[in-house]
Formats: sequence, C-alpha cells, structure tokens
Amino acid sequence: MVDAKMLNKISSAPGFIAALDQSGGSTPGALRLYGVSESDYQGDEEMFRLMHAMRVRIMSAPAFTGDKVIGAILFERTMDGDVDGQAVPSYLWEKRGVVPFLKIDKGLAGEENGVQMMKPMPDLDALLIRGRNKGIFGTKMRSVIAQDDKAGIAAVVKQQFEVARQIIGQGLMPIIEPEVSIKSPTKTESEAILRDEIAAQLDKLPAGETVMLKLTIPTVADFYAPLVAHKSVVRVVALSGGYSRADACEKLSHNHGMIASFSRALTENLRVTMSDAEFNTSLAATIDEIYAASVNKA
Repeated sequence: MVDAKMLNKISSAPGFIAALDQSGGSTPGALRLYGVSESDYQGDEEMFRLMHAMRVRIMSAPAFTGDKVIGAILFERTMDGDVDGQAVPSYLWEKRGVVPFLKIDKGLAGEENGVQMMKPMPDLDALLIRGRNKGIFGTKMRSVIAQDDKAGIAAVVKQQFEVARQIIGQGLMPIIEPEVSIKSPTKTESEAILRDEIAAQLDKLPAGETVMLKLTIPTVADFYAPLVAHKSVVRVVALSGGYSRADACEKLSHNHGMIASFSRALTENLRVTMSDAEFNTSLAATIDEIYAASVNKA
C-alpha cells in the first residue's frame, strides 16, 4: 500500500512536481546548462558528484518546500545519496514536505513504428523494493512517441501499463510517461491516438488500482480532461518537453487539472557561478512561475 499521507499530498495539494532525474545520458547536457563543461570533470564519478551537488543546492534552497513543490522525481544515484548526512528521500519528505519519486526506466530502445519503447528492466522488482525501503512513494518511466502510428502508440501504452501493474504490486505509485515529441509533425494526431489508448488501458485497471500520468502539454487546451477526470487517475502532470519555461508555463496555464513536472524548464536560469543568494532568488522566482501556471488556471 502506498503511504496515505504522501498520497493525500500528491492527489490534492496545490503545487507541482520537480523533475530532478537527469540520468547518465542526459547529465552532461544538464551540467552544461548549469555552466559546468565536460572539461571541468574527469569520468562519470566526478560528473555524478557535480550533478548531485547541483541537486542538493536545489533541494536545500529555502523556496524548495512542499508549500509549492509537492513532489520530486529522483535519479537512482540521487535516491542513494544524502543531504547533510540524511538520505535524500527522507530529507525531502521529513525536512521539506516533498514527496519522493524514483525514475526507474533504463532508457529508450531504437525507434520502431514511430515510437521508442522502454528498454527491458530485468532487475525492476529489486529496485522497487530498495526504493520502497528508502521511503520512495512512486516511480516514473518514459517512452517517446514521434509519429501518429496507431500500432506503435498502442504498444507504448501497453508496455507502460504492464510495468505499472508490477509497480503497483510492490506498493508504489507509478507515473506513466508516454511523451509525445514537441517536434513531431503529427503531434495533434498522435495525442488523439494516445488519449484513446490510455483511456482503454485505464478502464481495464482493477478496482482500487490507480496511476499518475505524465504527458506532453497538448496542442489543444484541456484535451486530456477526460483522463484528468478518470477514477483511476490520481493526477496528471505535464512535462516541459523542450519548451522554454515561459512557453511551457503559458501552455500549461490553459490546461485545467494538469500540473507541471518540469526538468530543464525548472533549472534553465540556474548557474554554478551564482552566489547562494542569487541562486536561491532565481530558483524562488522560477518556483513561483511554475506554481502559478499549475494552480491559477484562466
């Protein structure tokens, strides 16, 4: 069973979910945007140490609390790390009031039928148990849709829900993330197929089983309203998908019931060279902007 207090926060509290889950392949790019070039470190261990230091700076900033940031998605190494000697998941929940999630996918397979499925996760149960024991509430897993191929999109959604049932079986809350690329020439058509496929899978869930959805902000405002209202959906969150923060927030503000779960859009103005005061001021302004787009709908 998922933690009841965390579930209440995630299902009903105003705010958004911070995505702090850049993993191996995306870490160099995230550090580059932060002002740390690949010539500034040697090897993966130092790279991940610098990435963890950035995340600790974010998580311990005064504005990063459950008042506006209701959840945070972590990379596995971040889950295993600490903040001031306290394990990250317990630090987030006990000190900040932020519900911890874990990114569990192992990356994307090659594109086939206009989509990229998730790579196999043979050790998933062990990871889920370890995460649960560390205080993780839920998980996140990403696929990508590039074209409006019905068979491809159906396969992505089927795989996502199959893994989601495995996650539910371990007492955790799955975030299902079939991202539609914002560069797709058939984004609108893909979203129509995706909505129908998700709805069909939701209708098959046994009574009492629930999931969260993480979706690209749709081209048509409120297009995912039927999914937001579905009895088996705890919450629908939006990924920024490569949009700038300003664009992502503007588009999100027209989608009732969707809240943000931004990654790059959350950190785009943060730099390693900032003083703590500058860093905290910039992050606080960003949190306010994303919170407003998540909560204050026109």
